[in-house]
Amino acid sequence: MESHFQGKAPEEDMIGQLQQNNKRSTMTLNMSGLWDVVPRLDHYRLSRRAKRPSLSTLHEGNLIKDANAVETGQVGSVAGQQGHVGIKLGWIQGVLIPCLLNIWGVMLFLRLSWVVAQAGILQSIVIIGISAVVCVITTLSLSAISTNGEVKGGGIYFIISRSLGPEFGASVGIVFACANSVAASMNTIGFCDSLNDLLKSHGLKIIDNSVNDIRIVGIIALIVMILICAVGMEWESKAQNFLIAVILGAIFDFLIGTIRGPQDEEQKAKGFMGFSAKVFMDNLWSDYRYSEKSNHTFFSVFAIFFPSVTGIQAGANISGDLKDPASSIPSGTLLALLISMLSYVTFVFFAGAAAARDADGLVNKTIVECVAEYNCTYGLHNSYSVMQLMSVWGPLIYAGCFAATLSTALTNLLSVPRLIQALGQDRIYPWLFYFSKGYGKSGEPYRGYVLTFAIAAVFLLIANLNVVAPLISNFYLASYALINFCTFHAALVRPLGWRPSFKYYNTWLSLCGFILCVAIMFLIDWVTSLITFVVIFALYLIVVYRKPDVNWGSSTQAQTYKTALSIVYRLNSIDEHVKNYAPQILALTGPPSARPALLQLANLITKNNSLLISGEVYSTRLSYRLRSARLRSGYSWLHQQRIKSFYHVVEDLSLERGAAALMQATGVGKLAPNVVLMGYKTHWSTCNYKDLQEYFNILHNAFDHKLAVAILRIAEGLDCSTMTNANGEHDEHGVLAQSSYDLAGNTLMHADSDLSMSTQIPRVQSVPTIGTPFVTHTDVIHMIRDSPIHCIRENLKMKKKYATDKLFEKRNGMASIPENITVFQKKHKKGTIDVWWLYDDGGLTILLPYIISTRSNWETCKIRIFALANHKQDISAQEKEMDEIMCKARIEYSSLKMVDDISVEPKQETLSFFDKLISDFRKNDTSDNSECYVTDFELQNLRDKTYRQLRLRELLLENSNESTLIVMSLPMPRKGAVSAPLYMAWLETLTRDMPPTILVRGNHTSVLTFYS
Repeated sequence: MESHFQGKAPEEDMIGQLQQNNKRSTMTLNMSGLWDVVPRLDHYRLSRRAKRPSLSTLHEGNLIKDANAVETGQVGSVAGQQGHVGIKLGWIQGVLIPCLLNIWGVMLFLRLSWVVAQAGILQSIVIIGISAVVCVITTLSLSAISTNGEVKGGGIYFIISRSLGPEFGASVGIVFACANSVAASMNTIGFCDSLNDLLKSHGLKIIDNSVNDIRIVGIIALIVMILICAVGMEWESKAQNFLIAVILGAIFDFLIGTIRGPQDEEQKAKGFMGFSAKVFMDNLWSDYRYSEKSNHTFFSVFAIFFPSVTGIQAGANISGDLKDPASSIPSGTLLALLISMLSYVTFVFFAGAAAARDADGLVNKTIVECVAEYNCTYGLHNSYSVMQLMSVWGPLIYAGCFAATLSTALTNLLSVPRLIQALGQDRIYPWLFYFSKGYGKSGEPYRGYVLTFAIAAVFLLIANLNVVAPLISNFYLASYALINFCTFHAALVRPLGWRPSFKYYNTWLSLCGFILCVAIMFLIDWVTSLITFVVIFALYLIVVYRKPDVNWGSSTQAQTYKTALSIVYRLNSIDEHVKNYAPQILALTGPPSARPALLQLANLITKNNSLLISGEVYSTRLSYRLRSARLRSGYSWLHQQRIKSFYHVVEDLSLERGAAALMQATGVGKLAPNVVLMGYKTHWSTCNYKDLQEYFNILHNAFDHKLAVAILRIAEGLDCSTMTNANGEHDEHGVLAQSSYDLAGNTLMHADSDLSMSTQIPRVQSVPTIGTPFVTHTDVIHMIRDSPIHCIRENLKMKKKYATDKLFEKRNGMASIPENITVFQKKHKKGTIDVWWLYDDGGLTILLPYIISTRSNWETCKIRIFALANHKQDISAQEKEMDEIMCKARIEYSSLKMVDDISVEPKQETLSFFDKLISDFRKNDTSDNSECYVTDFELQNLRDKTYRQLRLRELLLENSNESTLIVMSLPMPRKGAVSAPLYMAWLETLTRDMPPTILVRGNHTSVLTFYS
């Protein structure tokens, strides 16, 4: 990349690089010296990706600006790709054989005969059939979901997490890791059982030929297999052909031996009778017995058998290494299921028709004389080595059993550390990250092997197949249920990214598979199933609570989008009703961090109830990158402050036109603002006339669009940009301009950014304002320097509910937080909210303070109501009527006062105060431009209204000077009747030297109702 900036002709160098990176595309299109590239596979990869020329490169014609359009850090991606292709497997070697090796396991050799004895021939066929149905449906779902993109390390976890999201994927990944670990234990126990039988037949033992021998041999076998996995499994693909041949040889050894029949009386005495109609009829029906401390039923036997059909995911786990996953996975997996199920059914018929349930092994006795209660040690019920008895050559059965159990155990032990590594590297669960560390060139997760060994060893110590098998069935059924649900959910939502190559799946069949798996789980053991789902749900909640920073394009995200879209469309057809009214606020904040108090107030009103939009008007044009950076910064601040709000920026407009654009364009359908919340223009008396008029016109625009208006004033001022300098400072329009320093220095900037490090955005100092004692930049620096570093770090760690330390975070420390910023955040232990409901605007003036009073940090503040009395009516009657309004509106208040002296003439000092306010705006009526001046005619015409505002000021000072918050009706600025300076003088009169004040004017549509 450095050559692009050092050469004399960077354009030529870039074009050459484009050509080099696109050799395989065979053609490029020359468009006036710029280069479009044709579609390439490398452009769509997630890793080792070559980037196509960006839109700005082609549109603006500046190759240097987007020098990173083709990432030479990824150069050689084509070559790298060629070198990384490796050997692609066909459906036999890549799917069929791995699936058969996983499916044919310990149960085939050690428990299938016992299943026939317990369930009988007919119910054994039913058990196999139900298992086959579950696996076939899951295979179809798995085929669809694994051909909707490449499956990487992690197998089932990767499939579910990338389909349903990290919440489901991670929880099921943990369960599946446990299932595979326990499956390794089960197959190791099977190996030890078979070895015990072999030793017993030769009169040998280690300790007791029972559980202790299984534990000793099993632990040793686990250690050896873990070491083999850790050293490397390059020989696995070569060895699997040999292993499958041994297993097939053992199966045919059994079949031929059964057809040949017993060769001596000893075999008959041990229960091998050869094909017999009588034996077949005796074994046709079920004979469930008490065995190994358990009374068995259909579903308990099913639970023990089901692990013998698991392993269908073997092909999907390596779909990235297959030549054609779309055809290989379904064909290979389904054929493996067909072959294995046919082998099981054949075994059931052969064993059920040729072997007795009970036999004592004594040559001089007959089968019928043997009764199970009298220590019959042979037969289908009592001996797990019937298959060896009925075979042509017994040692081959042992060899097949060893091959099946050890190969499956090795596969399970190999997959679990990789799954744990995938979970850890995704940082879904922090405690797994330790076990995900890779060692060596291949990144072997040795710590994961240790964890896998520990889990497998714990379950191996149980040393009983009939106890371990139901646990595995429960885990695998839960995993298969989620696989089916993934496919159902994705197929139902059908996001545009859902385009599986495998087409022979069905949405509702996948749902049936999910229901069937869950139903079988609870029928097998509802307690274990309930615990499994509780664990999955707990793991799910952990991920939901942690909110991992991942974006995998899951179907749940698509479902969220479609649900939101559907609801918004549905809202359009619903007529608005006063009972469902909610204040939907457009807050004219500039960058969110510039006026935190304004947004905190808006959040108090809208939190968990309605829509909040933070709007900013930017006076000049923004590039795409500047705009994106601005939005990211704004949303980051909102997230830190836990404020649920949208953030909109309009650019290249004046404040007036930009605010009008926000009023008209923000929102979607019924989700649009109905209240405009503004900050009070504190420096209205010193700013230029254009700014004053624009601010005033915003009010007219809001009322023209039938929007309610609320104006917040805090004595110390709202604008904190001069203190925080988070996004910049005020320009001459009062609009925040983002500084180049913050964009370039405080955000991650890509090499292809079009932001110049030397860009200088002019900073205009704020105009001094009346009664707004801002903390100066120098004061902030002194406060920062006086704070010890260790205190700063402690403050950064604190996450108190109402702390706003993030707002003032600096490179070198923290500034103190002014009172005006936290007024709506902090807890008010006591106080009053004074509501001056002077004019009937539909009830918004009383509704907003009620909403504020319901919030936890304001709930102890009492509402006091002040209303104007009409001299033409009885005051007590008016007070009673107002009380009735409050009662019917179900709004509690502590006191109600009817103001009956509003018509009293203001005091001279109040008049003098007002005259001083407007002195700079006074002008004769003969002026050519009286728009921003107060004329004698206007003063005379609006004398009564002016006096009312002056009198209200006196009443406010008398009654509400010590209140916590004042909410007051906003005077109506009649078009053409009142000028901007006179109106602002009215507002200044009402709010100067007052507690935090909100001036509210509804749109004169009722927002309160008396009816249920």
